[in-house]
Amino acid sequence: MYACGPTVYNYAHIGNLRSYIFEDLLKRTLFFNRFKVKHVMNITDVGHLTSDADLGEDKMLLAALRENKSIQAIADFYTKAFKEDLKRLNVIGPKVWCKATEHIKEQIGMIKKLEKEGYTYFAGGNVYFDTSTADDYGKLAQLDLNAEAQARVKTDPHKRNPHDFVLWFTKSKFQEQEMKWDSPWGKGYPGWHIECSAMATKYLGKQFDLHCGGIDHVPVHHTNEIAQSEAALGKKPWVKYWLHGEFLVVKDGEKMAKSGGNFITLPALSEKGFDPLDYRYLCLGTHYRKQLRFSYEALEGAKAARKKLEEKFVSLASGKPAKEQLFLWGTNGRKPSHFVKGSPAKRKKYLVHFTKEINDDLNTPKALAVMWEVIKDDKLSDKDKHFLLVAFDEIFGLGLKELKKEKSEIPEEVKMLAEQRLVARIGKDWKKADELREKIKELGYNLGDTKDGYEITRL
Repeated sequence: MYACGPTVYNYAHIGNLRSYIFEDLLKRTLFFNRFKVKHVMNITDVGHLTSDADLGEDKMLLAALRENKSIQAIADFYTKAFKEDLKRLNVIGPKVWCKATEHIKEQIGMIKKLEKEGYTYFAGGNVYFDTSTADDYGKLAQLDLNAEAQARVKTDPHKRNPHDFVLWFTKSKFQEQEMKWDSPWGKGYPGWHIECSAMATKYLGKQFDLHCGGIDHVPVHHTNEIAQSEAALGKKPWVKYWLHGEFLVVKDGEKMAKSGGNFITLPALSEKGFDPLDYRYLCLGTHYRKQLRFSYEALEGAKAARKKLEEKFVSLASGKPAKEQLFLWGTNGRKPSHFVKGSPAKRKKYLVHFTKEINDDLNTPKALAVMWEVIKDDKLSDKDKHFLLVAFDEIFGLGLKELKKEKSEIPEEVKMLAEQRLVARIGKDWKKADELREKIKELGYNLGDTKDGYEITRL
């Protein structure tokens, strides 16, 4: 499984991060179905221009000029920030991280192969891929090439065809590029598209199962990846299945983008009092192939629902969870062989239902509905509910298994203040009770009243 990673010239916004949550759900679902997954993700730290169609300036160079830093410093800083975002969203990282700048040799090697086979031409100091040599160019996006050509705002005068794209730059409209490498065509740097083809092939072979990314990658980036990869590797299908996540949109259906004024980062949500997992829960409520309309009201709803889920899970976790082994879908992906050793029929029924929904193109909204059915089912024991919620969270990734551990690690000082407040409440000393609650809050915990006493949770 190959997933297009970020161009590390700025913070990822929550629209970008929706794609990585979707890919995490895909990987977790494969794990749930007992597949082994080799996941590769690139880091673009050179070559990505401000336009996907080889126009504009290098995004990394612009960031370096904006912040008065070296390109390497920019790449290192925003790569670290991106990985931290993934961690906070409980996204399981890839098995292989690969940087474009560390795979220049492989990119040059693939370009040389394309050149040898007659798929390229050299013009204006740059090496271009000749799309007229690819009979099925645009098949993924089902492009109408004539209409698409007319829609291009600008055309590179060196291109033979409007859809041709640069494989290697030695010249462009700007010359202050910091990162350049020697090549058979002169000192320069790679185009954006070639890095994914070269690195995916290096780590996953000449054909692999899954390639993921955002829906915006379909018409240009992934279309160009297919053309160059299948030309270089023998005109056979390069990837078996392509999966793309839809946009996060804001007011008036506007796509969230770094170039617009609607750029929201994960730290910005945290500053407004939201946990990153509140955003993850929000994403679960909309199918990955549908646009997700973002609003703070919707995020508040997700926050409330996740809090309710956590509270219910903690209340169910007083006993030891069941340890039965799950036997889910066979590795052929066709014949379901659901069985839970020693489990009652009711629990087994919910597992079958949940697996059916999540295996139906990652239908997380319906899978969430199954989870809430479990919580509301009075005929299920707490032990069964706990077991099912743990199993479902292997997909949802909301960190439920960590809740009990966190609760047990509440500092003694906080516990002591909570007991003192309980005494104050019983004695109807409301002023003291309020003061003690504030002290607990200053220590990073929230104290909630229950009919049996209180409940302590992290802020």
